[in-house]
Amino acid sequence: MDIGIVSTRYAKALLGYAQSTGKENVVYEEFKNLMRSLEQHPELKEVLRNPVVSDEEKFSLICTASTGNNRPSEEFQRFISLVQKNKRDDLLHFICHSFLSLYRNSKHIGVAKLTTAVPVSREVEERIRKSASTLLHAHMEVQTEVNPAIEGGFIFDINDYRLDASIATQLKRVKQQFIDKNRRIV
Repeated sequence: MDIGIVSTRYAKALLGYAQSTGKENVVYEEFKNLMRSLEQHPELKEVLRNPVVSDEEKFSLICTASTGNNRPSEEFQRFISLVQKNKRDDLLHFICHSFLSLYRNSKHIGVAKLTTAVPVSREVEERIRKSASTLLHAHMEVQTEVNPAIEGGFIFDINDYRLDASIATQLKRVKQQFIDKNRRIV
């Protein structure tokens, strides 16, 4: 069984169904939240793989992970029921990833990640998003992350490109230059 093919088929079916009902934006937000929950709480994936946990409990956990205390959309609920009926709970993480990718491609949405040593203001984040949107001719979603280990500057990942202007990386380059120069002297 190829996990990529199975998850892509489920994701395509869900996207088609959500588009036919006009709720693709709602389902996208729910799956974005679910993906974030699955990434931040790896124990949730373990619970989904556990055969001892009942389907009702898994369903409740998935709905809570995607919408919090709010009620998820009918499309989301029906899809999760289908996934559980076909015993594909363990593939939900891959299905989420495939669905988000398909949705973003269909709506021309790019994803960027900005890593800084200190939190950036909303104004700076919005300015970066607008600049990236005009350069790529697509709507951009910018995720921000604070990582003090970079010591200053920023790391900007967009699609398959990385702009690394962090102090930590620059210090590593200078150190490597000194090491290389000292090897030539000896």
